[in-house]
Amino acid sequence: MKKQIESLLQTICKKLYGVDVDVNLVRPDNKFGDYATYVSFDLSPQLHKSPKEIAKQIADEIKSDLISKSEVAGPGFINVYLSDSALAKAYKSALVWDKINSGKEQLVEFGDPNPFKEMHLGHLYSSVVGDSIASLLESSGSDAKRLSYHGDIGLHVAKWIWAVGQETNWNPEKLINEGNNIDLGAYYVKGAKAFEEDKKAEAQIREINEHIYKRDKAEINEIYELGKEVSFKKFDEIFKRIGVHFDKRYLESQSAEIGLKIVNENVGEVFSKSDGAVIYKGEEKGLHTRVFVNSRGLPTYETKELGLTVLKDKDYPKADLSIIITANEQAEYFKVVLAALSEINPDLAKKTEHITHGFLSLSSGKMSSRTGDVYSAEKLLDDLQAAVKKQYPDTKVKDDIFKSALRYTFLKQKIGNDIVFDTNESVSLEGNSGPYIQYAYARAQSILEKVKSLNPDLKGSLKVEDVPLQPAERDLAVKISEYPEVVERTLRELMPHYICTYLYELAQEFNRFYEANRIIGDPRIFTRLELVKTYAKVLENGLQLLNIPTPVHM
Repeated sequence: MKKQIESLLQTICKKLYGVDVDVNLVRPDNKFGDYATYVSFDLSPQLHKSPKEIAKQIADEIKSDLISKSEVAGPGFINVYLSDSALAKAYKSALVWDKINSGKEQLVEFGDPNPFKEMHLGHLYSSVVGDSIASLLESSGSDAKRLSYHGDIGLHVAKWIWAVGQETNWNPEKLINEGNNIDLGAYYVKGAKAFEEDKKAEAQIREINEHIYKRDKAEINEIYELGKEVSFKKFDEIFKRIGVHFDKRYLESQSAEIGLKIVNENVGEVFSKSDGAVIYKGEEKGLHTRVFVNSRGLPTYETKELGLTVLKDKDYPKADLSIIITANEQAEYFKVVLAALSEINPDLAKKTEHITHGFLSLSSGKMSSRTGDVYSAEKLLDDLQAAVKKQYPDTKVKDDIFKSALRYTFLKQKIGNDIVFDTNESVSLEGNSGPYIQYAYARAQSILEKVKSLNPDLKGSLKVEDVPLQPAERDLAVKISEYPEVVERTLRELMPHYICTYLYELAQEFNRFYEANRIIGDPRIFTRLELVKTYAKVLENGLQLLNIPTPVHM
């Protein structure tokens, strides 16, 4: 509907002024119409006329069955009101939008917790955001692939292995006996502290790091393999709890050698040698200079990242987009990596997009992984499940509510902004929360079930477009009709918070409608029932796009 009216206005401008102009409709406050356009302000400079004069000329030419009236407001705005029949068609088509990525294959890498450490809150947040973006791409027709990438080699691993070696006297039998109860975080914290405070330990850890790359020492390899196995088992348990899955997992141990080869082949052209290391002179591009191969000949994260792009391209050669989701703190790092990649392989760089998110903390304060004061992802999930159990002791859909409390709280904020997670707010049935939207959906289903039990004669139903809509009915219909525009904007910008905001506003609009308008027993039951059905479908679809469950009963 929106595009039809925009096309109509473009045709009118061409007819009146002989110019081609883009017309973009916006959604004003209800009292100012269903759509508004500022096209007269765009035309004013080249036509040497006032916006108000142009707006009046355009409004006088608007004649369409889609529009009941148009009016000029303020200094030159054009407000447009849809006819009831057009509005009915618009809201009944609320689940239809352009499949802008139809037939495409697209990659989304997210989460990326490092083994030999506990998964922290940032990885949890990234996992939910990335999974949601992949789901959105799928709704646009894309064959989206969910990928993860994990640092299974590097100094953090060496610190962990050193600590285990010290604890077990390099006999992993004790570690094997601990099994899945291995405290990954405790060993890492011990190794990290020793690395900073003890020069002898630092030297030993650096030596272990070299053996990890070479894979040439049996006792190190044995501890390494056991730690990696336990790490990924714990990660997979967490991913299952939050409803996230992956199509493929990549490891730094797979990408390191490939990246090292790429860098070495481009020394002198893209990279330079400096004090025994290989660097990329980012200052020449307005960026930071970064080390890609250290003085010991080992690849850094940057080099491994280059290797990863090659691995992805090999596995998914048809992909036209490769999204990487990380925290904001890695923004500058990725600018350098992508700058180097653009000189080595411009095509790969062009289809790679880096999306950053903000810092996640708790309402109780921040946590430090380096000092060991860690509030892990697993603890947050445990506390949240306990809160759901306390708030909803009798429900049979505790897991559904748990997922909505977590995912909605993360996704309702704009990606890039910091988030403070409040457990009590996330599980509340009041305010802008996941359980509130779920309850709104369940409430609509309850109305529909009650109507069905009464078995009204639906054969005599009036179509919405056959009767004038009352104000409250119209307001709800208009809000429902906005949904495809919200989805399309969400897809263009890859920002799930637009859908969250819309669903909350839609639920509030329905509450206003339902409080003042009876459905069962009212002469307008069929018109209002149609509105309730479509409203419920939109809530369900919106929650599904966010990968939030839609229980019929709460």
